[in-house]
Amino acid sequence: MLKLLKPNLFVNSLLEVSVDQLKKIGIKGLIIDLDNTITYWNDRRITPEVEAWFANLYQHGIRACIVSNNRGDRVDHVARTLRVPYISGAGKPRRRAFLRALEVLDCRAEEAGVVGDQLFTDILGGNRMGLYTILVVPLGPREFIGTRFIRKVERIIMPFIKQ
Repeated sequence: MLKLLKPNLFVNSLLEVSVDQLKKIGIKGLIIDLDNTITYWNDRRITPEVEAWFANLYQHGIRACIVSNNRGDRVDHVARTLRVPYISGAGKPRRRAFLRALEVLDCRAEEAGVVGDQLFTDILGGNRMGLYTILVVPLGPREFIGTRFIRKVERIIMPFIKQ
């Protein structure tokens, strides 16, 4: 079970995900979480640095798709601002949303990665699909109440998966 929770890469933020490194390992598409990965939880503001990171991603020919368990106009707003497709109400870590994202990205699992801040949604779902998984440190401490509970479990197992 711990193997399914271990990301291929740990970084402090989305901005530390190297587009050059992604290209070197053959990544053509990225599935990216929204809350506490692209934006702060329940926030629609996008920093200029994040916009520039996405622009760099596109310049290098890597496609992106936001996959969020959230629903509503906030997901749509962020996706439109960044000019990327999205899947909301994803139900991560279930496979369905990841499969849909691969179709949207027009790439195979071995050509895709997933970037997110949660082990039990983003990383577990990505690893189950055979994607290259990247765990980022959450942008902020504010989170959905269910996520706060899961974070306690993550803190317990994190030392075991960082080995």
